[in-house]
Amino acid sequence: MAASPLPRWAPTPSPTRPLRVSSTGQTAMSSCNRWAVCGLFSSVFAPSGRSPPPSPAGAPANAADDGGRVRCDPLDCVVGAREPTEEASPMVFLTWEDLSVTAAGGGRGSRAVILDRLSGYARPGEVLALMGPSGCGKTTLLDALAGRLNNLFFIAIESYFFTRKEYLCLIYCILNKCQFALIWLIILKAYVTQETLLMATLTVTEVVHCSAQLQLPDTVPPAEKRARADRAIQQMGLAAVAGNRIGGRVCKGISGGQRRRVSICVELLASPALVFLDEPTSGLDSAASFHVMSRIARLARDEKMTVVAAVHQPSSEVFQLFHGLCLLAYGRMVYFGPAADAIEFFDANGYPCPLRRNPSDHFLTMINKDFEELEEGSTLMLPCAAEVIQTLVDSLMSRGSLSIKSEVFSMQEGAPLTKKRQATFFTKCAVLTKRSCTNMHRDMGYYWLRFGIYIGICVSIGTIFFNVGNSFASIQARASMLMFTSTLLTMMSIGGFPSFVEDMKIFRKEQLNGHYDATAFVISNTLSSTPYLGIISIMPGAIAYYLTGLQRGFDHFIYFAAVLWACTMLVEGLMMIVAAIVPDFLLGIITGSGMQGLLMLNAGFFRLPSDIPKPIWKYPTYYISYHKYAIQGLYKNEFLGLAFEDLGGGGFTVSGEYILKTYLQAEMGYSKWVDLAILLAMVLIYRVLFLVTIKVGEAVKPMIKCISLKV
Repeated sequence: MAASPLPRWAPTPSPTRPLRVSSTGQTAMSSCNRWAVCGLFSSVFAPSGRSPPPSPAGAPANAADDGGRVRCDPLDCVVGAREPTEEASPMVFLTWEDLSVTAAGGGRGSRAVILDRLSGYARPGEVLALMGPSGCGKTTLLDALAGRLNNLFFIAIESYFFTRKEYLCLIYCILNKCQFALIWLIILKAYVTQETLLMATLTVTEVVHCSAQLQLPDTVPPAEKRARADRAIQQMGLAAVAGNRIGGRVCKGISGGQRRRVSICVELLASPALVFLDEPTSGLDSAASFHVMSRIARLARDEKMTVVAAVHQPSSEVFQLFHGLCLLAYGRMVYFGPAADAIEFFDANGYPCPLRRNPSDHFLTMINKDFEELEEGSTLMLPCAAEVIQTLVDSLMSRGSLSIKSEVFSMQEGAPLTKKRQATFFTKCAVLTKRSCTNMHRDMGYYWLRFGIYIGICVSIGTIFFNVGNSFASIQARASMLMFTSTLLTMMSIGGFPSFVEDMKIFRKEQLNGHYDATAFVISNTLSSTPYLGIISIMPGAIAYYLTGLQRGFDHFIYFAAVLWACTMLVEGLMMIVAAIVPDFLLGIITGSGMQGLLMLNAGFFRLPSDIPKPIWKYPTYYISYHKYAIQGLYKNEFLGLAFEDLGGGGFTVSGEYILKTYLQAEMGYSKWVDLAILLAMVLIYRVLFLVTIKVGEAVKPMIKCISLKV
């Protein structure tokens, strides 16, 4: 029987993906122009049993022109669909051709080459392994295929460079022709990063159960969601630690390898069509690595998932689980094809693998040039790694088996591809609010530590200003006490910034994997923090308020506590905006403290409003400072209705209204409730700004990192 002209690890024909016939009569994959191949996008095809889509209007049945060459629209891609069901996911065939990635270097205009003209593909039901020495570009390739490269990188396909925005727009245009939207990239794929990002205060069961409630649709009964989560925990070998907390900065918990398995478990719950795994076996022993990868390979086969995994140095047992292998060396591809044929490829090029040696160890030893200088007395006589890499690259290119152009044709009819169903928006908000409340309750550094410090400081305030009375000197004492109490509670909110940063990291990961969007996160965070900030405002505030002897009346105290609550909500919103932009918590604390100090300085206490310089400081800083409205509202709440002894004696008194107008220069054209309303409106505005910042923050963060590196 004649040998097939296709490479052994070539796409399996399907009813919607017929193999094309070239002018020579041989079966071959169709080729198309750069717009069709630059994809880093996936072609989705139907399971066998569906009829092929009709040919474009006016085209022959085989969609070929004279000479048998296929005509293809550069903005179309191969498409079909399963019948939309809750369990069925579209199958994804992922291809990339002549992909290059460069990163902005330290000098002006310089770029470091990370990936150099790579080509390859991954098929449904199989695991493609990306291997190579440390720093060879495995993670960068995963990020490029998943659309996660930031603005510090430049993507080039067939020597055409794209910025990240152009790159994503390109993907959007191609997928949109196939009745897709950009959200497809999120809904159908899952990405397990190297960094394990899990909520430290939750148990393993709680983490997986919450993920099941977020990812699985509401039509799935809660009992089935729990059963599926428990089954995933069992399959990943986590049943013995299911009740243990994840652990981390807050408390000790499970081991690093177990956290890694929890991360994989969470992302595979909903059986995504496309899975990217970055070092899935890091932190695992050889036995655990084999069982985890076996589970992943079995899921890929049973669920027809396309799995691309970057692995560092797998054992021989794990290596045998891979269907395909992409071997990288310093941004260049030295092998692509079936994993089982890699040994033969190295042998044919003069670098045979010794008997009873792990193939992956042999491959990495041959192409690693980081440690080429032999130690004195060493018996190793290895060939030059640079020569090995060049020999393998030349051999790979000469094989001619990597001309894997996408089969592209337009589809005018057929069932549209729909994104996978998930929980509703309200369900996600409820689940996230509950999870966030649990985390805030268990994390002592989130609110409880602050609560204890507030109690101690408010007791100190109450004893220092104890029963100030109604003398003329009490005017300054009351004003100072109100100013200090309101600013202290807001300044102390900066202490929760590390927790905000951790929440943002977890949100970024889950958002990119399509678990929920930014709106649900902001709403749930606001709802969960409201009761805790209420407790912090009422209980310590009551101690300071009544010990000082401020104006009696429950309504006056409620207003006092409401202003404190609004101020803490404002500062939390401000610090979350900073957390969404600033890369790390140290810079965030410095930035937040500076902004707080600037707003406080222009509040009208340290310098009376009439004395504040008008350019910049009064217009607009004074009017956008929330301290201004908080202080003036508290002044009106306290001084209106009181009378103070005149400094000259003689039984004369001075009204509180007169003090507000002349001594404190409060704006008396409106009531204290207007000040409170402005504060509440600013709370809402800060949360909306937080939402907007999240959506554009990814474009700003790389710029800040780049500036910090140059500085």
